[in-house]
Amino acid sequence: MELFKNTNFDFLGKKWPFIGLSLVLSIAGILSMIMKGGPRYGIDFRGGALVTVRFAQRPPVEKVRGALSGKLPVEVVEVTQNNQDDIVGTDVRDDKALDQARSTIINSLNTTFGHPESGKLDLNNTGKEAIMERLRDPLQRAGAGMNDQQLADLGTAVMNYRNGHGGLINNLDDLKGAPGISPQALNVIKQECYASPFTIRATDIVGPRVGAELQRKALLAVLYALGGMLIYIAFRFEWIYGFAAVIAVFHDTIITIGLFSLFNKEITLTVVAALLTLVGYSMNDTIVVFDRIRENLKLLRREPLESVINKSVNQTLSRTVLTSGLTLLTALSLFFFGGQVLNGFSFGLVVGIIVGTYSSVFVASPILIFWQDFLESRKKKRPVPVPVAPARENVRRGTAKVK
Repeated sequence: MELFKNTNFDFLGKKWPFIGLSLVLSIAGILSMIMKGGPRYGIDFRGGALVTVRFAQRPPVEKVRGALSGKLPVEVVEVTQNNQDDIVGTDVRDDKALDQARSTIINSLNTTFGHPESGKLDLNNTGKEAIMERLRDPLQRAGAGMNDQQLADLGTAVMNYRNGHGGLINNLDDLKGAPGISPQALNVIKQECYASPFTIRATDIVGPRVGAELQRKALLAVLYALGGMLIYIAFRFEWIYGFAAVIAVFHDTIITIGLFSLFNKEITLTVVAALLTLVGYSMNDTIVVFDRIRENLKLLRREPLESVINKSVNQTLSRTVLTSGLTLLTALSLFFFGGQVLNGFSFGLVVGIIVGTYSSVFVASPILIFWQDFLESRKKKRPVPVPVAPARENVRRGTAKVK
């Protein structure tokens, strides 16, 4: 499928505005990172405790912040996923304090939102073993004693009902008629348990040492990818082509990370995955243009390099618009509808696709022209060798040829 036929746009004639835009974005991003002390790393890299909480009803975010402020240095982010409202609390501490921080977050939320009934067990934030131990004696006293297997089945039935309803039991009466829960068992559950209006969906703890190691490995992954691309393109084309392609990809990565800093977005492992995707995508687009340039150099030997590059870019324009445009639509869909979890990943893809597409034309290709101009300028500066006149003695002896 070809969208554009016989186009003749002067892309390289408009390279300076795009190069200027790249310089502005790169400098702005670098200055932003310098002022903020580097990129804003997520919990994956800086270490800390991440607690994901799901509420039965949407709570005010400020109320959540108020429950945790003064006790821990936390960040609270609202997440909307599957029409259910999650609150993510992030705490950064040293290795010894991480477990304590997790407990503090849970206890603070229990105090503010749980309204625990004195001495009762919270079914929304407990496990099967705790349910079994709590109900063993009360069931015996109520004349509905159970053995270990029956207690395990009862605990499993409660857990299955809770997990099947988004991890939350809104009301204990909802357990009526649930498979594996008899009316007598339900009466005992009501006497011994209660259901808080929230549940802890997940707790992730990353130590600072692990975070630093992940940060180092993520950086090495990007550098190894760039190095491998440089070797491949230098082998397939010439070393200047590989250098131009790597500079273009490095340019894309710097701008993308800089925009993350400018928009105050976190760099997480999913963002690193987006950066690696960007490296491969941008490099592939650059190779397509370079391949067409190499073919045209053989066919159009007498034309100047800039004209050959312009024709090559025009010939690959349909392919670039189709692949980049469709990929961009997918990334935009993830960005607008993917939720907070995929926001960083999709933002990196959107920025990377846009920047990577124009860098193949307005960054990588001009480097080839600059290199050719540099070689030609060196040739012009070389002194022309002056022919040395034969010595008179040699002329007399006839050993030198004089025309």
